Amino acid sequence: MQNILIVGAGTGGSIILDLLQNLEFMNVKAIIDVDENAPGIIHAKSLGIAYGTEWESYLTTDLHIIFDVTDDETVFAALLQAKPAQTVLVPGSVANLFARLLQENDVYIKRIRGEMHKQRMVFDSIEEGMIGINEAGRINFFNRSASKMIGVPIKEVVGKPISKVVPSTRLLSVLNSGKSELNKELVLGNGLKIVTSRYPLLDYKGRKVGAFAVFKDITEVVALAEEITDLEKVKTMLEAIIYSSNDAISVVDEEGNGIIVNPAYTRITGLSEEQIIGQPASADINEGESIHMKVLKTRKPVRGVHMRVGENNREVIVNVAPIIVDGHIKGSVGVIHDKTEMRNLMKELDQARTIIRKLESTYTFDDIIGRSSDIEISIEQAKLAAKSNLAVLLRGETGTGKELFAHAIHSGGERKLKKFIRVNCAAIHPITLEEELFGVEKGDVENDVSVLEQGLFEEAENGTLFLDEISELPLAVQRKLLHYLQSGTIYRVGSERPLKLSVRVITATSKNLEKAMHDGFFNEELYYALNRISIQIVPLRLRKEDIPSIVEHLLVKLNQEFGMKVEVITTEAQKWLQQYDWPGNVRELENILSRAMIFTEPGETTLELKDIKKTLSSSESKDEDPFLPEKSTLGSIMDEYEKTILETALRENAGNKSLTANRLGISLRSLYYKLEKFSLDY
Repeated sequence: MQNILIVGAGTGGSIILDLLQNLEFMNVKAIIDVDENAPGIIHAKSLGIAYGTEWESYLTTDLHIIFDVTDDETVFAALLQAKPAQTVLVPGSVANLFARLLQENDVYIKRIRGEMHKQRMVFDSIEEGMIGINEAGRINFFNRSASKMIGVPIKEVVGKPISKVVPSTRLLSVLNSGKSELNKELVLGNGLKIVTSRYPLLDYKGRKVGAFAVFKDITEVVALAEEITDLEKVKTMLEAIIYSSNDAISVVDEEGNGIIVNPAYTRITGLSEEQIIGQPASADINEGESIHMKVLKTRKPVRGVHMRVGENNREVIVNVAPIIVDGHIKGSVGVIHDKTEMRNLMKELDQARTIIRKLESTYTFDDIIGRSSDIEISIEQAKLAAKSNLAVLLRGETGTGKELFAHAIHSGGERKLKKFIRVNCAAIHPITLEEELFGVEKGDVENDVSVLEQGLFEEAENGTLFLDEISELPLAVQRKLLHYLQSGTIYRVGSERPLKLSVRVITATSKNLEKAMHDGFFNEELYYALNRISIQIVPLRLRKEDIPSIVEHLLVKLNQEFGMKVEVITTEAQKWLQQYDWPGNVRELENILSRAMIFTEPGETTLELKDIKKTLSSSESKDEDPFLPEKSTLGSIMDEYEKTILETALRENAGNKSLTANRLGISLRSLYYKLEKFSLDY
């Protein structure tokens, strides 16, 4: 974010203010003028932006740019003398030139808007962004999706050099080399991640006439064109675009006769270009009515129609949109998607969206900090567990480091070079959890084959599967897990064929499994199978002597993350940390330290008590150390702690209950129970 100060609120200053306040990466701190009725001052008042008659108080170290629009050399000299060293001062001549250019640009935009009306094309309604350039590298085609994704109106880019609109573009390289670049990832200036393909444009003699880019958000599916103007004037470039596309496209005239098809279309339908051009729109249809003719009749786009086309009787999804010029129907354009290709795409998207976090183990026993007797016992038990392949049950409150122990056990065993996969059982819907863990096998009657979807057990073959919050597993899934622990085999959902696997299972819980077993929510046999190696990880309040070494370790980690150099914590702050009971355990300690570091002054190397106390919620005392209140029972104190933690977590997650439950390591059902218990209304 660039902080801006505008000195001079006349017409030029007002124009610059109007431009900058619409840019997300620009923050206008204030606009200054001796005339409180200057246009820029009035405009700033309407926008809620600071204004004044003196600029001295705004020359702070976080100021990046000063625009001097006063045309007063005395003011410029004073600003140059007083500004911070890192602040850029744009002189009045340049600033006014910039303002004049903005005014001229507005005239230019209005002039090209009329030209754009003649050049709007069939791809204006396709969800992929498309940009075309001519031989000089200037934009001559820019569709609506490109405008939406890049964040620039169409009227502002036509005729401009592509490098001015998309600085990271490689279209010029493609234009010069004549070689295509397919499926390249790119992050736009607004942070949008796209996948783009770039093609040289050739005329019928093979001469380079420009270059063209097709790009889309990784989650977008191609739609179709809805509107086009002046088809004849853009036919040459339109054909080049269509022939470069990997999507099957066909265009018919107002009579419904084919006029354009691309190679992708002939590939899917099995029909040659000669069999389509000049023929009725129904020539390629084996099953269903002609969508082209329906669109020509209704003048409305039609999407998502399932049909069979061509000699190959291919099953496709058809999208068709009308071509309208000056209010008259001139034809229609259709985009055909092969359903087989779409199924593959949807499968890839499902895999990309999975909420299972799959991690490679990166922690060892050296990363478990502490020398208290309790933690050393837990570490020794974990080291013994690492030497075997038996299932392990890690028990402890939220934030005590159960996942860290799981990593260490994996890294300390013979499977350390294989996969470590973590599953938060509370974060996956119970209906899909069984399929996620054990996979799916479905019979495809039409093709007489079985469709397999591998589960996490199979993916973790010869490695380790860490099941966090094991108590949240549905009973049916608990029984299948028990079967694996007893027999070493699993059954995919929908299959009766056993599958032999070798997977090390580590489980963890913050809940009372004995109570869950007694209440009928946890399988008794599974409990005893997991309890063969049970490791209790003590809460931080019972090993406060480890806090100094944990703090030292966390400071190193947080300094690397934040790019800071906080190396020392004062004795007073250290004492406070050791007096606090840490209901959120090590996770809460890390959270407090990270927030405290943010409150330190820039360049500060020492963490003080005042920095830590700034992180406390309003429900905690900022002036008193955390001693027990009078007339309090253990139960009431714990309830108050729990309520405070719930309130803090809800605030941090803006009231989102799913995120809050994940943050606290509890199920959504448990969260709703606690909200009702403490009368918390979020």
